[in-house]
Amino acid sequence: METRSNYVMVGLVTVLLLAGTLAFIVWLAGLSNKATKCYDIYFAQGVGGLNKGSNVSFSGVPVGQVQKISLLPNRPEFVWVRVEVDDQTPVLQGTSAQIHGVGFTGVSEIQLTGAERGHPPIEQVGPQGCPVIPATSGGISALLNSAPELIDRIQRLTERLTELLSDKNQNSISDILENIDVTTAQLKAHAPELGDTIAEIKIASHNAGLAANNVAALTDNTNRLVNEQGRPAVENLNKTIVSARQAADNLNAMITDARPGVQNFTKSTLPEANKLVHDLRTLSNSLEQVSNRVNQQGIGGALGPEKLPDYKPGKRK
Repeated sequence: METRSNYVMVGLVTVLLLAGTLAFIVWLAGLSNKATKCYDIYFAQGVGGLNKGSNVSFSGVPVGQVQKISLLPNRPEFVWVRVEVDDQTPVLQGTSAQIHGVGFTGVSEIQLTGAERGHPPIEQVGPQGCPVIPATSGGISALLNSAPELIDRIQRLTERLTELLSDKNQNSISDILENIDVTTAQLKAHAPELGDTIAEIKIASHNAGLAANNVAALTDNTNRLVNEQGRPAVENLNKTIVSARQAADNLNAMITDARPGVQNFTKSTLPEANKLVHDLRTLSNSLEQVSNRVNQQGIGGALGPEKLPDYKPGKRK
């Protein structure tokens, strides 16, 4: 009886183990039939800590896994990561992917964020055959990517501080501080005089303000005088200019009208007048000669021929 009882217990345990194994297999089969959707992500940064099978979460909620990691063909500067997420995950326009570290274990996961209600889902297929989720830098990855540049800037700043704090500059700074102390002492010693000077400056500023007011009043009076008396004078001047212009126009018209007569006078009358003047000069010379003969010889001498001079022969030696 005891031997049969052992056989029954062993058989029962075996059947239970087989049933449990069968149920587990059915459960796994049910999980494997869950609908998923693939997406491609292209990272322009390092993906350290990310491996095949790493978790993919949406706002902290696990929604899938990393299926493949490799360099992008013909574009080695990009890392191609393919993920599979639950088909019900709201991967909409505006969703982005970032690499986040999980604690201090060195393991990383992909975090999806940025979906907004009302936006259409990402459906445009990329070159690898799945829709593309844009990648952004953030968290520790962005800090690690910018670490070399930050270290370089810190190094340059340290070098400049070292140059600034050299022995020569320290001596110069000490001299400057000593000069400041001396100047401060002198200012303290001449504080009463400075007070008087400041008071005089205040008085001068007040007088300058009064002078400015007087200048403003004088300017107003000048403007008023110009407006009241200057404008009539300017109007009279404008009238005089207009009258002078009209007179000039009239004179120009007169010259234009007289131009033919002037030309005629120049061509015909002027030569005749010159000839008349010449004849008058000849007549005047003749009359002058006759007058001289009358004065010297009388009327008879003037009417007769001109007498020859008397000749008296001299004595021969």
